[in-house]
Amino acid sequence: MTLTCPHCGYSRELPAERRPVVTVRVTCPRCREQFPWAAEPSFDSEPASGLLPAPPMTAVRTADSTTPVADPARAAALPKAGFWIRLVAALVDSTLVGVLQVVFGSALIAAALMLTGDRGDAARALGMLIAWSFGPVLGVVYYVGFTGYCGQTPGKMALRVKVIRCDGSAVGYGRAFFRETLGKFVSMLILGIGYLMIAFDGQKQGLHDKLADTYVVKL
Repeated sequence: MTLTCPHCGYSRELPAERRPVVTVRVTCPRCREQFPWAAEPSFDSEPASGLLPAPPMTAVRTADSTTPVADPARAAALPKAGFWIRLVAALVDSTLVGVLQVVFGSALIAAALMLTGDRGDAARALGMLIAWSFGPVLGVVYYVGFTGYCGQTPGKMALRVKVIRCDGSAVGYGRAFFRETLGKFVSMLILGIGYLMIAFDGQKQGLHDKLADTYVVKL
């Protein structure tokens, strides 16, 4: 099987078993451009016409929202990420978000105090409110942005796990927003039981996964 870059024409022979089970983006080693490689749409051993084999080393396993993979049976059969690996990924993400919140939040607070120092208590309070609200907004942008774009926050990238829809297609920003905000709020609201469900559920889904119709799979 031959993988061919549509940008520069570079091609490489690869074994058929390297074909992925979810849509990925691959990076050409020559021109460094990325292009989507659609997953096999069936269980047949022979590839469908026009599909490309997976490249070694240069595969970037991110969802391609323009080429959805709507195969619930294949998605359900993918190896799921369990409680502990997801916990470690969450700790990595929370650490990164915390550092960003401290750095940028402190800068905003200092700027707010400097700009409103001689304008009275009301202006100072408003400036502080805006500065303090930056932290939660940054958290939402971080989780929704990364999950909606490629299904992986930096923590999930480090642990090689990814969020996909239950039909195997990309999550998208709308579903990512619902999952990362309301879905996780409900999971935490019931004393964190929504998160503990990951350890006992057959498909390793937390309550927020079930509400958003998503899996977290291993890559």
